[in-house]
Amino acid sequence: MVTSGPVVIGLDNGGTANNATVLDSSGSFLVDGLVETPSLVREGPAVAVEALVRATDNILELTGVARDRVLAIGLDTPGPASADGVISSNGSTNFAHPEWRGYDFRGALEEKLGIPVVYNNDGNAAALYAHFVYFGAAAADHSSVSAIIGTGLGGGVIESGQVVRGAAGMAGELGHVTIPMHGLLEDGQPLPDCNCGLSGDAESVASLTGIEKNLLPYWLTRFPDHELTTVPGGKAAKLVRGHGEKGDALALKIFEQQAMALGRLFSIAANFTDPGAYFVGGGVVEAAPHFREWFLDTVRANTVLREEQRRVVSFALVPDLDMAGARGAALAALETSAEWTGR
Repeated sequence: MVTSGPVVIGLDNGGTANNATVLDSSGSFLVDGLVETPSLVREGPAVAVEALVRATDNILELTGVARDRVLAIGLDTPGPASADGVISSNGSTNFAHPEWRGYDFRGALEEKLGIPVVYNNDGNAAALYAHFVYFGAAAADHSSVSAIIGTGLGGGVIESGQVVRGAAGMAGELGHVTIPMHGLLEDGQPLPDCNCGLSGDAESVASLTGIEKNLLPYWLTRFPDHELTTVPGGKAAKLVRGHGEKGDALALKIFEQQAMALGRLFSIAANFTDPGAYFVGGGVVEAAPHFREWFLDTVRANTVLREEQRRVVSFALVPDLDMAGARGAALAALETSAEWTGR
């Protein structure tokens, strides 16, 4: 699709792939699906930046847009990183190569492309997309909180249509909020540990890692004849959702605990930001409709709200999950470019 007006590009940088999209000044996306190229992040910053340049050139060629029409690039990456896109000095799962520590990813890409780059972490980008899809033209009048279950638990807080980034850029790290465990865990179920070093935070339950490290090992002791007892831990954790879709008792116990964890997380959010909508994303969004609706209903049932809040809030799933990061990054770039140009 060819457009004659200005555009922005959204780049979603992941552990194995970069997903790219193009958004025109009217707010229309010029691609309907995933456009992926290898991210090569494990090979270090220099290689990864070049990979993003190729992703940019590829999406421009695909959409027939000249580079001089690009107002800005929206970049999102997994955290932890600063508000300006400087990777944590401790590195992270995706950025384990030692040269990533303290690396200015946003600045390096901007210098390489010669185009302004606007940075968000991937949870914030997906949260922004969910917010704008749900509220549409009224997005600036609303607030929302999103929790996105993946290998970890990402998320984002949107206030008046704007991402809340915080002083160090780490607002919305919902996975590392400690939640009450009484009544969530079974009698004798160990307190779950998170890879971040905390115990009993939301990610220790509501994440694929939480399933592998904490939930599945416990529930297999309660279902010793389950077929997953013979499957290696990492592979078994990825199979739990499929079992849940079929009504498997062990899997439903695991996902019930995950939904309870999100409900308790949202209960905390209700008293801090009082958002108008709560969004849930992750693998559960890609599950069978009956299962994802059950999961969302269970989250809702475990979110403690005042009656005044219940009358006005909404619960919904993050749409277009595979594309939400790139699209949210593009929305952030479009918004920022509008500020630059005074539109």
